[in-house]
Amino acid sequence: MNTTYDVRVWRLLINKNKGGNTYTVRWLTADRPWRETFTTRALAESFRAELLTAIRKGVAFDLATGRPAEHAGQRGQSVTWWALMCDYVDHRWDDAAPNTRRSIADALSTVTLSLVNSGTGCPTKEEIRKAVTKWAAHKPRRATDDMPEDIARTVSWLERHTLPVASLADEAVILRTLKGISRTLDGKTAAGTTIARKRAVFYNVLDYAVSPAKLLAGNPLISVKWKAPKVTEEISPRRVVNPQQAESLLIAVEKIMPRLTAFFAVMYYSALRPAEAVDLTIDEIDLPEAGNSDAWGWFCLGDSAPAVGADWTGNGQRRESRELKHRARKAVRPVPIPPPLVTILRSHLTKHGISRDGHLFVGERGGPLSESVYGRVWQKARMVALSTAETASPLAERPYDLRHACVSTWLNAGVPAPQIAEWAGHSVNVLLRVYAKCIAGQDDFARHLIAEALKRERET
Repeated sequence: MNTTYDVRVWRLLINKNKGGNTYTVRWLTADRPWRETFTTRALAESFRAELLTAIRKGVAFDLATGRPAEHAGQRGQSVTWWALMCDYVDHRWDDAAPNTRRSIADALSTVTLSLVNSGTGCPTKEEIRKAVTKWAAHKPRRATDDMPEDIARTVSWLERHTLPVASLADEAVILRTLKGISRTLDGKTAAGTTIARKRAVFYNVLDYAVSPAKLLAGNPLISVKWKAPKVTEEISPRRVVNPQQAESLLIAVEKIMPRLTAFFAVMYYSALRPAEAVDLTIDEIDLPEAGNSDAWGWFCLGDSAPAVGADWTGNGQRRESRELKHRARKAVRPVPIPPPLVTILRSHLTKHGISRDGHLFVGERGGPLSESVYGRVWQKARMVALSTAETASPLAERPYDLRHACVSTWLNAGVPAPQIAEWAGHSVNVLLRVYAKCIAGQDDFARHLIAEALKRERET
């Protein structure tokens, strides 16, 4: 921790406002200014007195927080990990997407396993995870005070037996927690992406403990030496279907459940995510006039409805329509509709129409299309369209792999990366990193360039 004894505290600043006065404490640590505003003079004077007392006692001030180095630690002794976790969830819940809420809950349930004091009546790992997921990590449920009976005992125990926040400044505790998130419940090494995701949540909670909670003087994860596992982001070419395989799969879907042919086709031909396809409405589609078989259309995508479960959405349903991934609210992403897809969409609209609210794809009873329904259809189509060896391989294992095939096709066709990134809803950096191994022909071209360069060197 970087600290200083060079501290100066100024007189109280009174802010005269229409709604009443506020009071600001101002001070410097090594020439860096700090301010803290209070609604009452008494609170401001009390805080200023704390700073002056620390100076008189010769307490070092933390350069990262501007507070006495012992200040955050003292508060952290009286607040448990359980209380911090609940506060963090409340802080994030309203602005977080349903999938983010679920991801936070999953990460916190794993982290908490490493931050409890073993003792009489210690719940099982499964009971602790359930208590965190169903209660601590669920703001609306806690707001009702209607605690399910099956977790009441576990919650009561965790409220009394999780470690104080101050203990998180101990490197041994941090390393133990990082080891915990690196393992599955059965002790096996977790996937690299899972570890990275849970570590990110843990880091953010610790950041929250520093500010605005002011329970820690600094984020201890920053200084801990720990080798994170490598995360593989690249899409394997083994997952990507070629045009002939894609056509065979769509023909198979047409035989199994015709109303879903266009659903899978929009992923393959225009790189829609499954959640975007589920939420696709007629007003997001601009088809060319009939009669021109070479004409292109456009999608103007504005919403996505990923399936995350009713516990995490704001409407109590499995899906909740939200802004597009990586996009601001009300932002629209244009995506071209190639002629083959224009034909498929026209056929779908003629044969199957749209729902009352304008959706192209609906469930068997008219509700939202579920991932279980289209997932079963897709697996049946693979069995019909692919060989036994291909079915056993990762080839088009998930509907999402059709999107990967589309992006790979665009890249191999020579479409500029910035344009593809715009259509696919990626950054250029992510696009090239994820699809690096799916760009065919680059090895031969690179070897040709090197050979030509060597040839010129010999000639000179």
